Amino acid sequence: MKFLFDLFPVILFFAMFKWGEANPDAALALAQKFLSGVVAGGEASAAQAPIMLATGIAIVATFAQIGYLLLRGRKVDTMLWVSLAIITLFGGATIYFHNETFIKWKPTVLYWLFGAALLFAQLALGRNLIRLMMEKQITLPDDVWQKLNLSWAGFFSVMGLVNLYVAYTFPTAFWVNFKLFGFTGMMIAFVIAQSMFLSKYVKDSR
Repeated sequence: MKFLFDLFPVILFFAMFKWGEANPDAALALAQKFLSGVVAGGEASAAQAPIMLATGIAIVATFAQIGYLLLRGRKVDTMLWVSLAIITLFGGATIYFHNETFIKWKPTVLYWLFGAALLFAQLALGRNLIRLMMEKQITLPDDVWQKLNLSWAGFFSVMGLVNLYVAYTFPTAFWVNFKLFGFTGMMIAFVIAQSMFLSKYVKDSR
């Protein structure tokens, strides 16, 4: 359930973009109704409406996620606060300037921030963030925890680069598809590979 909860804004982003593509006139009318007050010049073209609506719904969904957690008295992860800040900044710029480049950079900035945080904490502060998150569920040797932390940092760096490659090489519609299915597939494949690597240590610790 947490996986779907985390993907909630991405799924809504994808769904709204696809709806906007299939219904350009309705998308333009919706964008003019709800976004004209925050768009430079007061209006956008029909071609820009789908990505602007998708961006707007993703911002609202991220705020809704945090609101839901706060109302339930649950802790809001730092990653979610960071994601909110970035989607608001880059998404807001996409809507205001009606320029999709900003929202396309959002995943890269987010992934690189995560990767940089993991590296900085380990190398500068001597803190292994992956270990702090997972040590209650699994026991590993110190050197394996270091490798695990570095592997996540490297993975986030690669994800950021892949996002830029797709964003600048393929049409926006392809990037939107890849944002949901491609990145999700990469994440699942990485977790499976990591689980296989860690399985021998889990067996040894029993």
